[in-house]
Amino acid sequence: MSNATETIETYGLVPVIKLESADTAEPLAAALRDAGLPLAEVTFRTAAAADAIRRIAEAVPEVLLGAGTVLTVEQVKQAVGAGASFIVTPGFNPRVVEYCVRNGITITPGVNDPSAVEAALEYGLTVLKFFPAEASGGTAMLKALAGPYGNVRFIPTGGVSTANLEQYLTLKNVAAVGGSWMVPSDRIAAGDFERVGQLTSDAVRLVREIRG
Repeated sequence: MSNATETIETYGLVPVIKLESADTAEPLAAALRDAGLPLAEVTFRTAAAADAIRRIAEAVPEVLLGAGTVLTVEQVKQAVGAGASFIVTPGFNPRVVEYCVRNGITITPGVNDPSAVEAALEYGLTVLKFFPAEASGGTAMLKALAGPYGNVRFIPTGGVSTANLEQYLTLKNVAAVGGSWMVPSDRIAAGDFERVGQLTSDAVRLVREIRG
């Protein structure tokens, strides 16, 4: 298990962030850090992603940075070059996975069925993103996967919120959850980092309460 994966498991929560402008990256990262969650997955769903990662890495280096929604090897190179410590993909892309494994880059590929889990196991990966979580059967599917894949842990993402957070985090095969409810795009765009900080602080507290 990589240091990045260990850190993610420690916090139990991965904020999945979509940034339309890299100018919001630094204050957002500072808000997460100050709220007790020095961790961020910046998605490659916008053109600002690589620049945002670079700015955070330089200005708020204590935040563990990941790149999400990575679809190509080129995006992996951009993300790592900008300062990302881990890669997250929505599905299982053999080329991307092979490149990351071969180059010692921590990757959490997306899976939602046994075949994809076994493909990941072939590369020695045992911490996987379960996506889209709710649409793929949610906790019922994760319980089903726990039987044959007892050594695999998942990070369910997609439809996870405060309403079902406890259902996920109490499963033994869930390492952490990913979500965007504590980093809403409209609050980021508005520069309301006080609200983002409060939502993140509340999320961190809730995870601690659930985990005991």
